Formats: sequence, structure tokens, C-alpha cells
Amino acid sequence: MTTAHRASGEARPGGRTARTRQAVLAAVFEELGHGGPAALSMERVAQRSGIHLATLYRRWRCAEGLVCDLLNGLSADVPLPDTGTLPGDLRALARSIGAFYADERIRSLIEAVVSAAARDPQAATVLRDFFSERLTLAGQMVVRAVERGELPPDTDPEAVMAALGAPFYYRILIARGPVDAALAESTATAVWVAARAGAYRRTEPHNGAPRDGR
Repeated sequence: MTTAHRASGEARPGGRTARTRQAVLAAVFEELGHGGPAALSMERVAQRSGIHLATLYRRWRCAEGLVCDLLNGLSADVPLPDTGTLPGDLRALARSIGAFYADERIRSLIEAVVSAAARDPQAATVLRDFFSERLTLAGQMVVRAVERGELPPDTDPEAVMAALGAPFYYRILIARGPVDAALAESTATAVWVAARAGAYRRTEPHNGAPRDGR
């Protein structure tokens, strides 16, 4: 998931800081696969990565910071499609999200980030900023669709993208079921039909109330 957010341990690409971050985040990912979020600790990451513990505390402050940074790094593996149609874009992105969360370590990662956000204000900020930036970036698919005449001109791009992502996080965090191809296909189809019908149109305030009167 491409994002412009600069992570806490990141500096110039290819530099010493970048190499350190790469080694640390690789160790975090391996630790999540080995023992899950509950077993993750700064000490274990330092041992696996070969990076001094003091460096980890200075740059990431806590295990939650490591987990949030890892989410930012791995998100680059989910590209934003441009197939020429919104149904095609929604289907391609939904499939990519499904493939991304098919890895149990990544499922553990999102669980750990959400758990951290409930306890730690910094983690909550990172999580909120991550999803806000992602919705804005992915919303360009909707902007293109509006320009092509596929959707009503007042469609809210971020609302469409939030609707696409929501079923995946419900399945992972609440229902705790599998993220499979069927979920990706049904989600993409439902969001396209709803968007085409105007379900995600912006409502302008009128005398202090939304246009729909609620």
C-alpha cells in the first residue's frame, strides 16, 4: 500500500539508516511469524537483527513503534491499479489486499497495530495517518472514474475506498475468518454497484444539517 508517510527509522534510501531499518523490520516480521504479537519484544528484535538495543529504543521507542513502521514498509507491496475502468480497479485492488492478508504474519501485524493503537497515542496517530493517506491515494481511482463518467460527480473518493477496505478488516479483526478470493470479488462488486447507484455521494450542509435531513 503505497504511502507518503516517512517512518520513524527511515532516512535516505540506501544509507546506513535505511540498512539498519531494513534489518530491524525484517527481524520484526520474522519474530511475528515465530511467536506472534504477544511474544514480540525489543530485546528479541535486537538479538535477531544484530542491531544494538539502544538503537532500537532511540529510533522506535517501543515494540509498538516497530510494528507500525513495519506496516508502513510492507504496504508498498500493494500497488494501486489503473485498469481503465473502476470495476477493474476495484477488483484488482481487492485481490491485492486479499493476497496481502493471506500471510498469517501480516494478519498478526494488523492485529498488533490495532491493539497498540488502543493503548498508545503514538501508535494510534501512526495508524490513523496511515489509513488516511492510503484512502487519499487510492481515492485517485475514484477521481479517474468520475472524470470518465462512471460515477456521479459528487462521489466521495475516500468513502468509496473505505467501503472497499472495511470487509477485509471486519473479517480479520472481528469475524477472524479467512481472507479469500470470494471476499475480494464480492466486496469489489458490492462497492461498484453501490458507488454507481450514488451511495457514496457527498452531502453538503444546508442550514447546519446534511442534505439528506439527518
